[in-house]
Amino acid sequence: MPQPEAKVPSRRELDARAVWLSALAALLGLGAGFVARFLTALIGLFTNLAYFHRLSWAQVDPWTHRLGWMSVLVPVLGGLIVGLMARLGSKAIRGHGIPEAMEQVLTNRSRIAPRLMFLKPLSAAVAIGTGGPFGLEGPIIATGGAMGSVLGQFLPSTPDERKTLLGAGAAAGMAATFGSPVSAVLLAVELLLFEYRPRSFVPVALAASTATAVRLATAGPGAAFPMADLGPAGPAALALCALVGALAGLLAALLTRGLFWVEDGLFARLPVPWVLWPAIGGLAVGLIGLVEPRTLGVGYRNITEILSGSLTGWAVVALCAAKALSWALALGSGTSGGTLAPLFTVGGGFGAALGLGLAHLLPAAHLDPRLAALVGMAALFAGASRALLTSVVFVVEATRQPWGILPLLTGCALAYLVSARLMDTTIMTDRLVRRGTRVPEGLGTDPLEQVLVGERCSRDPATLSPAMPVEAAKAWLRGGAEGSAHRVFPLLDEEGRLTGLVSRSRIAEAEE
Repeated sequence: MPQPEAKVPSRRELDARAVWLSALAALLGLGAGFVARFLTALIGLFTNLAYFHRLSWAQVDPWTHRLGWMSVLVPVLGGLIVGLMARLGSKAIRGHGIPEAMEQVLTNRSRIAPRLMFLKPLSAAVAIGTGGPFGLEGPIIATGGAMGSVLGQFLPSTPDERKTLLGAGAAAGMAATFGSPVSAVLLAVELLLFEYRPRSFVPVALAASTATAVRLATAGPGAAFPMADLGPAGPAALALCALVGALAGLLAALLTRGLFWVEDGLFARLPVPWVLWPAIGGLAVGLIGLVEPRTLGVGYRNITEILSGSLTGWAVVALCAAKALSWALALGSGTSGGTLAPLFTVGGGFGAALGLGLAHLLPAAHLDPRLAALVGMAALFAGASRALLTSVVFVVEATRQPWGILPLLTGCALAYLVSARLMDTTIMTDRLVRRGTRVPEGLGTDPLEQVLVGERCSRDPATLSPAMPVEAAKAWLRGGAEGSAHRVFPLLDEEGRLTGLVSRSRIAEAEE
């Protein structure tokens, strides 16, 4: 009589639970979109209060102040406030946001304390509003991730579902900041989810698209970093873009090691409590700001001027060198702020300066310095974070330059390659690895997910009796009977109860 076929278990990932998760992610994207707009306005409020002594939510560049040398004290005051918030509230507000979110995913089952939803954006707004040389995208990404995690803790959910909601919130925060939904999804995949599965990918995509719709409705459809359209790069220009990318990878390794040297070799050895470190970092920010005022604050305007070619020559070299130093000293002091904007500023300026030099030395290559700035901007972040696809797609979305895809992909790939050869870790993972956290490398798949138990196990396994003589067991193995080729055999007593397991090697080595 033929045996009935075994029912193949369902492999469907997008079940009713996934639909529910997607709906939650869309709502999360809506909330994160408005939170991002509020945080942007809050930074404007603190900047106006600190540098212009007025109540206003309008966005203003802090370097246009008229405080003179008194401006040095503004970042110091901001550092003191952030240090006290970290001491009295939570030390988790320190840092640039993304590594802290990664740590909760990898070590704490994606659980983030609810108070971080309020403390992280507030501390970042204080730090940036008082002149901190940071971007607001890192804190917004961290805040969105905290919103998703808290939602997953409030509602019944598994750790995987909380991770998905955390990634959805983080992607929504980035998308709401720059209007870049695709790169926001890729950021979540490459740095937070460590997987590419429909069950996590679809909710994250819905959150990012919803947050982008909020940005379109509140800030308009303009590019985050507008610039004149670029044309296609020829073979010689593409080769020079590859060189720019490789050198940006070298710069990424130097900046990353410099940042961690500031943390461990400088501030960690100071004979003062860590709560005062952000104030000391603020003093460095203020002093550098006296020499190069454009290092103060977020500096998105700097990025736009670099990419448009209106900020060139020694001016851009001085700005990028000062910005890198100010950012490393401030972030290394343990204050709160993002890394994307500083890296984009330094990378864009590095690429622009290098592009001008290459264009002067090799005019026949027809390299547009603006294209070199675009490549440098993306390649520095790719080399520092190893989020290659995120870097490429982000710059295309933020500047609306489709002809930049090929040079960007080439430059970012080489930056990734160079930095990977020079550093085992990244700016996102170095601290985690040194704490003993195992960080996944790449988006691997579990081969056991593709194998069913019924395909590899026997329904009627060959068994042995505990009372069976060793010589008889060896003879049975040598005889080649059905089932004797198995590696392990269950031991069943006279009543058919399992008493243990024995391997072929153990039988072969047993003495008679």
